Amino acid sequence: MTTYISSFSAPGHPDRDLLGGKGADLARMVQMGLPVPPGFTITTAACRHVLAEGTRPPGLARQLERHLAAVEEEAGRRFGDPDDPLLLAVRSGAAVSMPGMMDTVLDVGLTDATVAGLVRSSGDERFAWDCYRRLVQMFGETVLGVAPERFTAVLSGAKDRWKVTDDTALGADALREVVESSNAVCLEVAGRTLPQDPFDQLDQAVHAVFGSWQGERARAYRRRFGIDDGAGTAVNVQAMVYGNHGPRSGSGVAFTRDPETGEPVPYGEYLPTAQGEDVVAGTRTAVPLSRLHELDPAAYQRLRSAMGTLERNYRDMCDVEFTVEDGRLWILQTRVGKRSPAAAFRIAADFAEEGWITEDEALLRVSGEQLTQLLSPRLDEHSAGSEVAAGLAASPGAATGRLALDSATAAKLAERGEDVVLLRPETRAEDLPGMLASRAIVTARGGRTSHAAVVARGMGLPAVCGVSDLEVDLATRQVMLAGTRVLAEGDVVTVDGTSGRIYRGRHRTVPSEVAAWLEGGTTADSPVVAAVARLLEHADGVRRLRVLANAETAADVRRAMRLGAQGVGLCRTEHLLLGERRAYVEGVLLGDDEERTRSLQSIADLHREGFALVLDAAQGGPVTIRLLDAPLHEFLPDVTELALRAERATDADRAAALRSRLAAVERFHEANPMTGLRGVRLAILRPEIMTAQVTAALDAAADLRDRGRAFDLELMVPLVSTVGELEAVARVIAAAGDEVAGRRGRVPYRFGTMVETPRAALTADLLAGAADFLSFGTNDLTQLTWGLSRDDAERTFLPRYEQEGIVRISPFVTLDRDGVGALLATAVARARAVRASITVGVCGEHGADPASIGFFENAGVDYVSCSPPRVPVARLEAGRAAVAAGAPQGPGTTTSADAVDLLVGAR
Repeated sequence: MTTYISSFSAPGHPDRDLLGGKGADLARMVQMGLPVPPGFTITTAACRHVLAEGTRPPGLARQLERHLAAVEEEAGRRFGDPDDPLLLAVRSGAAVSMPGMMDTVLDVGLTDATVAGLVRSSGDERFAWDCYRRLVQMFGETVLGVAPERFTAVLSGAKDRWKVTDDTALGADALREVVESSNAVCLEVAGRTLPQDPFDQLDQAVHAVFGSWQGERARAYRRRFGIDDGAGTAVNVQAMVYGNHGPRSGSGVAFTRDPETGEPVPYGEYLPTAQGEDVVAGTRTAVPLSRLHELDPAAYQRLRSAMGTLERNYRDMCDVEFTVEDGRLWILQTRVGKRSPAAAFRIAADFAEEGWITEDEALLRVSGEQLTQLLSPRLDEHSAGSEVAAGLAASPGAATGRLALDSATAAKLAERGEDVVLLRPETRAEDLPGMLASRAIVTARGGRTSHAAVVARGMGLPAVCGVSDLEVDLATRQVMLAGTRVLAEGDVVTVDGTSGRIYRGRHRTVPSEVAAWLEGGTTADSPVVAAVARLLEHADGVRRLRVLANAETAADVRRAMRLGAQGVGLCRTEHLLLGERRAYVEGVLLGDDEERTRSLQSIADLHREGFALVLDAAQGGPVTIRLLDAPLHEFLPDVTELALRAERATDADRAAALRSRLAAVERFHEANPMTGLRGVRLAILRPEIMTAQVTAALDAAADLRDRGRAFDLELMVPLVSTVGELEAVARVIAAAGDEVAGRRGRVPYRFGTMVETPRAALTADLLAGAADFLSFGTNDLTQLTWGLSRDDAERTFLPRYEQEGIVRISPFVTLDRDGVGALLATAVARARAVRASITVGVCGEHGADPASIGFFENAGVDYVSCSPPRVPVARLEAGRAAVAAGAPQGPGTTTSADAVDLLVGAR
């Protein structure tokens, strides 16, 4: 019989995939000897069976009975005992942390009969009824599907009737009324109340937690972080310990280091007289962790000792949920803690410096997504005025957007292309769609470890929490502060998650300290910049992939080189011919002999000057010049506009000239310009344009050589589909090279092609026989493989595809490995079979996508090329990919596969 349940105290190394992250970590803590309430884990295998078959796995009931008896023995209480009842906590626990996305039910086992026993055994009537009202509410929400607002209204009504402002001020009689009213709500909405059989409660709670894996908020979270839908969740059943049991009790969340800055000091919050869910929910604002030292020094010291044990064991910053029950410390959960991008880099570098991990391991603990966030601008303090409110700085960064007061509105505004700031009293798991759509998050309640703060840090969003006296009036869609209207939905606000301030209107941003350092404007003085510098240096030392830049101007090339580029992988010549200069191409295609000659000379002169500047700025690094590749309609007049001009012309000669030009344009008119006369096709049809470009490039290189300057020139032909095309243009380029050699001496260059069509990929062995290098244009290769236009798809159906899970992420953002990636890998293998030394690169923006670079590493690509600002990200990810591909990992090492658990984001 399959074993579906594992005790926390089971021997051996915990299987994270089977036990889930929470269950595995609970088992590890028991092995460390930490004070963990007894319990057991129902495995992810049971969840997968339930979701697939709709029934409990065979034998699960008997296994549950046996493990429950063991918990009763260890706890010294019996489940369902009317005199001294054991109560249970039922919590989810997926293999990859999904904080707040799935369901929890606490105090399971309380009934009208057992609540009397809890009163007698605890000697505290108020405490017992407080536990009972919590169970009715959580069971009602999780199992019966009652909206949380209904229970909030019951509790608010009770506080009004008893004239108190805080839940903790409600006495036993008031809480008894809350239980009765909450059960009445359950009956009204679901047609039934809390079951009076404790075992029935447990069964339904477990089944509901399994079902929450398929909830919309959990699915949305998995889509955002690329988590496998088929993994399922485990369920942890654990003896309750009570943070709401009097003045010497409470619950909290602690981090072994500061998750915002990475500073090696304890960080967290504590909420007296509270169960653990109160802290995470943010319904009451907790106090700093240091207050526990004043309230209960002994419990605080035991917590500090446990935190040290955890950090040494995990060799990483840990997030710890704990409860103090009448002065006794219990550890309820731990995990590798979510952190801000700044903290991620500092913690990784500090752990390497302290000798806990290797430099390679440190590199795997950060990500390109985190570095991207560190490179983002921050709020210019001198521009920020009109401060509206201030709260706790819960997640760093700055963002501006229109205010949305609920999740649905945030999603709608984002769909219209608006930047959004979500403002809520506190966030719940069901607010995730709105949070995903937002640039920043603000909550009136909650602290730095509330749901809003944890999720915001996980997604790299700025967040401000616990804005005191802030009220959200959903009826009027207004925001009040201390009773005065300060904002309305739709207003533009700026949120500074670093300072905890909220400002009216848009405010200027300035480069981050990391960006300023990379640009050469500052030294690596701050701990964060020093950490980034250390890990980037290590990435450069271990990476195999070269990192080049897409750039057409000397200024862009110089910037790319400052940011660590090793050359230019894509110089798009059509960018030098747009705007007013497009008339040169029009003149070549449509003009008479005189205009054609004059236009060709203008193209050659323009390119010669521009190419010389780009080659020089690359400081001897390779520069790949892509010959003209743009849809022809970008260079020709609009047919409709030209027809109207001809029709309206009053001068006969002018009208005749316009009609003649119109006839010429119509000959080139295409139904689908993106796959029409462009790239190599135009070069073959009108080779004089390519000859002008090649001659200009070779003359520019010769000019540099004459000045004693180094250069490394590559000429690339775009949009090739057959080797015949490549051989045809190779002859034209060779002829141009011979002409320049006759005037200036032989100028060395390499000749290659851009692989952008599926046929080119599948015949790369033939192309390799005629080319020195292949460069994959993954943007166009994706368009032609998928049969869609990027602009149209991203504007219309792709967002819906991502929302519904048809695709996890746009194939234009992260490489489609199954389709486009398969073509790329096939092409590399076939090309190298013919020419082992051929150079292979990627010059689409996938070249800096953190999720794609690992694939390029494994596929044997030699270099990636991306826009200058993304060069540092590509450098970092290239290093991480090299380590992940070949470095052995020690016990407890966090690898790129665990990126979701470490990302403030990714990641």
